[in-house]
Amino acid sequence: MNNILVTGSNGQLGSEINELSQNYGYTFFFTCRDNLDITNKKEIENFCTINKINTIVNCAAYTAVDKAENDKENANSVNNLAVKYLAEISKKNNIFLVHISTDYVFDGTNHKPYKEDDKVNPIGVYGETKLYGENVLLEINPKNSIIIRTSWVYSSFGANFVKTMLRLGKDKDSLGVIYDQVGTPTFAKDLAKLILDILPKLRHSEYKDNASEHNNRHSELDSESIIEIYHYSNEGVLSWYDFAKEIMRMAKLNCIINPIESKDYPTPVTRPHYSVLNKSKIKEKFNIEIPYWKDSLDECLKTMGERK
Repeated sequence: MNNILVTGSNGQLGSEINELSQNYGYTFFFTCRDNLDITNKKEIENFCTINKINTIVNCAAYTAVDKAENDKENANSVNNLAVKYLAEISKKNNIFLVHISTDYVFDGTNHKPYKEDDKVNPIGVYGETKLYGENVLLEINPKNSIIIRTSWVYSSFGANFVKTMLRLGKDKDSLGVIYDQVGTPTFAKDLAKLILDILPKLRHSEYKDNASEHNNRHSELDSESIIEIYHYSNEGVLSWYDFAKEIMRMAKLNCIINPIESKDYPTPVTRPHYSVLNKSKIKEKFNIEIPYWKDSLDECLKTMGERK
């Protein structure tokens, strides 16, 4: 039986995994900063030993994009150093590690969906520290890990764009929302289900042999490495403006959404203007269909009791 440690369990993805966990025959250990400090290597190792952990899903991250610019030490501690410790511990104890990363490792200057082996070039501290975490995992434990990059995550749990739009849409007559940043939302529940569904395949030796063969053909990583990087978001392409419009329509809120440019809403960190991820690899590898973004938004709003 799998003993699965899920870090960052009070976040959006961790909460969704927790919600779905009863449907799977695994033993889960859900942790957050209050009961497991993943920046403390000894504490992680003791926890994994005592609880006989054989799989880690690392959902923990420092995700305050703007705040990270003036808080680089803490961002690096969670997004990089903690991943280093998880990689070292998982390698030493033969623990399979699933690490969640972000579209922010790219600079957003592409004009076609980003593939896993496209050039990375983060444009802020958050993206930089997440890329450091990817690289340290590739270096330390490439044979027993995968990385899943995702984008624009939302959920019925936690704070996110959907909840912000619902709150503001009820209080305001109109809002300006950026239309020149394009990407795809990810309903955290969809990603959680994917992770739980593919775990048996990830630990299967035959699958890993196939993954190695695939990696040698399609990746620039060292030929002995079998780590895989995957991209996952919902299907479709849209702007934040489009997203906000659809939220208001589905929730039947009368708030008018006006399109604005990024320059009209300055932030400490420039956001990628194009964050569309190519999901062909993960769809082909695991033979999955990914839900369309509007269908997932509809499900999320129903869960929240906001679908009218």
